[in-house]
Amino acid sequence: MCPPRRTTLKDLARELGVSTATVSNAFNRPDQLSPRLRERILGEAKRLGYRGPDAKARSLRTGRSRIIAVILAESLTYSINDAVASELLSGIAEVLDAHGHTLLLLSGRQHISQAPGSSSIADGFIAYGLMPPSLMVSADLPAQRPLVAVDFSPAGYPTVHIDNEPSSYRVARHALSTPARRVAIVSLRLTEAPCNGRITEEHELLPAERSITRSRLAGFHQALEERGFAPEDVPMWNIEENTYEMCAPVLEEILDLPDAERPDLLLCMSDRIALTALTLAEQRGLRVPEDLRLTGFDGIAEGQYRAPRLTTVRQDSVEKGRMAARMILGLAPSESTLLHTELVIGDSCP
Repeated sequence: MCPPRRTTLKDLARELGVSTATVSNAFNRPDQLSPRLRERILGEAKRLGYRGPDAKARSLRTGRSRIIAVILAESLTYSINDAVASELLSGIAEVLDAHGHTLLLLSGRQHISQAPGSSSIADGFIAYGLMPPSLMVSADLPAQRPLVAVDFSPAGYPTVHIDNEPSSYRVARHALSTPARRVAIVSLRLTEAPCNGRITEEHELLPAERSITRSRLAGFHQALEERGFAPEDVPMWNIEENTYEMCAPVLEEILDLPDAERPDLLLCMSDRIALTALTLAEQRGLRVPEDLRLTGFDGIAEGQYRAPRLTTVRQDSVEKGRMAARMILGLAPSESTLLHTELVIGDSCP
């Protein structure tokens, strides 16, 4: 006895009295149909046991997989748990979902040659964050595939950035409008060699095209110079990963300095750094902002929910993800884009 013939796209289109392109759009390009028509098509498909167009056949026929790979500088676990990275991924997924594309997540800490095989058929790549030297974008990614870079600037590729230098200048200028005796900067991945502690003259800083923290540092330094601080006289500490576990030892070192040496203003390059400093200061009986003022950067929700609320720079990470996705799908011009931020004045540095 022969098995029942499998329902095809043509069968479903004939049953519904629509074109095969309309059925295909219901599965792959839902934005092209009214919700009512798409619901009708999907309902009939379910009744007939049709699971949708065959992805492998479509890829062979069109030369496109409808897969967009996102290469994350950090591990997948870190990126999903990090508030800024997860918001960016949400924005990317929103656009890809609306246009019938699949999101593939890869870690830049894994060499691209070791990545899952599906990465080789991705229609395009979005690379996010401080990429390790092992990922030579132009050499290791499949040829002739578009790439959009977010928060770093590989030569020859369009980028999506926020106004890091001007926004850092604004928040530092606000903080310095109230006189400070001892200012310190707490950076995020600023040094070429790993350093989870104080930056010394022996440390080489990452080039500006590889790290947005160089732009944030330039903004801080401009505001400091305007207030009469020589940048070389302002101590800097570096944190390797934007987690409490990595931040805490560095900030403990700063906050446990003798009273005459402990900073009374911390310019932090992320909200996670600032929130960790806030928690550790409270544990030591230091009052914020009376004894210690501090600023963050990112505008994550946690910093605005707890007391005292953070003074920070709010970036729209979801929109940054949407913009990168629109560019990789050809829905927006493939050109470098700069998004603006908002200064949020909270209680940690009024």
